[in-house]
Order: sequence, then structure tokens, then C-alpha cells
Amino acid sequence: MLAAPPDWSALEIYQKSIRRDEFERLLTTVFTTGDAWKNYIQIDPTEARIRTGESPADIDFVLSFAAVESSPPRQWRSTEEIISAKSGQALGGLKIAIDAGHIGGAWAKMEERWFVVGDGKPVQEGDMTLHVAKILKPRLEALGATVTLVRDALEPVTKIRPESLLALAEGSADTGSPQKLAERLFYRTAEIRARADLVNQVIKPDLVLCLHFNAEGWGDPNTPTLIDRTHLHLLLNGAYTDEEVGLADQRFALLQKLLQRTHQEEALIGATVADTFAEMSGLPAYTYPADSKSVRPVAGHPYLWARNLLANRLYDCPVIFMEPYVMNSTSDYARIQAGDYEGLREVSGKLQRSIFQEYAEALEKALIKHYRPSGTSEDAGASGK
Repeated sequence: MLAAPPDWSALEIYQKSIRRDEFERLLTTVFTTGDAWKNYIQIDPTEARIRTGESPADIDFVLSFAAVESSPPRQWRSTEEIISAKSGQALGGLKIAIDAGHIGGAWAKMEERWFVVGDGKPVQEGDMTLHVAKILKPRLEALGATVTLVRDALEPVTKIRPESLLALAEGSADTGSPQKLAERLFYRTAEIRARADLVNQVIKPDLVLCLHFNAEGWGDPNTPTLIDRTHLHLLLNGAYTDEEVGLADQRFALLQKLLQRTHQEEALIGATVADTFAEMSGLPAYTYPADSKSVRPVAGHPYLWARNLLANRLYDCPVIFMEPYVMNSTSDYARIQAGDYEGLREVSGKLQRSIFQEYAEALEKALIKHYRPSGTSEDAGASGK
């Protein structure tokens, strides 16, 4: 819902840019979780015939394969291109968009990203991600990066509001409350699409960092359940379910991501970010249940998972979607209640950094490490700060 019909002609620029074997490998091992793609994509020795709609009568888009791979056209630059072009500062020339997840503020309860324990301070994910974004931005800029916040306030990017979506919600096949559906369309769909337009048409970055805090089911937000688990994982685009492959707009986005080779870049950056974050935070890897139908493990890395989300699907560049900590874990909740501060403070009986400073510093150090030219030390990479 709210998706525009895909412009299949936009894939013409990828003609003869990928080999048949590589196309099939990415399609079957990264971007899909089942075999339904065979109903929409026919792979022949020299070309793929792709259905552009839901009906067999729709005109196919024909993608010709290459004998030898070439760099695909795209508006973002790879790690190799950025390293070879920069000079001086550790992140010189890198264009980053920081997408602070959710909205927060007055919208937090509607988003269901809010809970409170007794007389404690409310936990609002959208407020927390924006706080981390505002810590991280000047740190990365001091290293030479051009950094843009996708949102810089506790307000939506979209101009659309739930009331304007009520008629659409009432006419849908959804059996739930039209008001609740209108609200979900506002904060889950219209908001992300507005952010995607900003990222793709205005910011045009090399990388998007989607900042989130994870959580497990907390029940009643006024009397939430706290748990004893905390963990970390990162999400890369991929793992389109059979149902998702059957939707023309998602099938188009899958192919665009595949042909741009975003997965290779996301896996490279994601591995460095995950390893650095895990080392600094001590967080264990989150593992999805074995019967999960909407995820795939990535490259044998315990912290990396492919999952098809609206944000990492629509943003037209590599996206690192962060899911560290567990907001309703006893340990992380205590750190959230402690707020932001410099240095170390005793929290839950041990000296700890601010959870917000730790989050930002882990990403800063990971990007320094990732974009450091081979053969140079970490200290040399950080000298531009």
C-alpha cells in the first residue's frame, strides 16, 4: 500500500553488467527464501525474462547477461572507490546519511515504541536513536565525512498524517481497526517512503546507517516485562519471502538491489561494524529461530542477517540497519535510565559508559577501521580526527 508502480525501464542501465551464474547465485542464496521466484523470473543461458506484473499476460522485462562482469551504474561509491579517492582524513569524501529510526516524541505511543516502568523515565526508541545520531554526526564530520541526518527532530519527515489515510484504511481488506491501520500506514509506510525520497533524491549518500534499539515483547507498556537477555544483530537487505517476490514493486526493488551489488558492500561494511560493536559492547549475537521464513544468515557471520525491510529495500544505496541492545532487558534498561554522560559511571553495580556514547563510538571506530587503506594502522586511520 502507498507504493508507486515500478518503472521497469529503470533496469535498462544494468543490461550486460552481470554474469548468469552470479545473478542466479545472488537470487537464490541472498535475495529469496523459497522457490516462488521461478513463477516470475525465467533464467536462460543468455538472459532472464522477468514478469513485470502479477499476471502471466504482463509484458516481460528481458535482462541480458554479460560474458564478463562490469561495474554497475549507481549513484553511490564502493569501499574501494572511496578509499582510492580520499586523502588525509580517515573518512574524507564519504557521504553518510544517518536515519534515526522511528519518530519518538509525541508519536512514540502511536508507534508502540514507548514503555514506562513505575516512576522511571519513559523509554522512547525514536528519542534515543535521534540522540545517538546527534552524538555521531559531529564525530564523523571531524573525520572528514559529509553527514546528513534524515530527521533532526522528534517529528515525522512525511507531510501525511493518519487522518488522511483513514479512507484508504477503511477500504482495505484488513479486518482490524481502520484507525489503527491508518496509523500504521502513517508511521510504518508513508514515513519510510518520505525518508527514502529524501535519501535517494536529495542526500544521495554512499551509505545509510539506520539506527535502532532492539526489544523483545514487553506486553502492557504501562507495566512492561523486563527480561535478562541482551544481544546485537545487523540487518542487510535480502531474504524476500515467496509472498513478497509475488508483488511487482518488491520484485523490482529486489532486482535493483541485486544488480547494484548492494549486498556485497553491505556484507563488507556490516562485518566490520558488527565485529567492532561486539568487541566494544560485549553484546552476544542474536540468532533467529530456525523456522524463521523471512531471514537468511549472511556469509557465516553470526551477527549479520538478510531481511527485507521497507527502509533497507527503498534506500538506493548500501544500508546498515542496526539492532543493538534490548530496551526492556534489565541491564540495558538500567543504562537507559542512567541517561547520557561522559566517561564511566557506576550502573547496576559496575562502571559503564553511557549506552548512547558507546553506540556512537562503536560506529565511529568501525567506520574508521573499514575505510582505512590496507597497510596502515588504526592509529593512522584515526589521525584525521
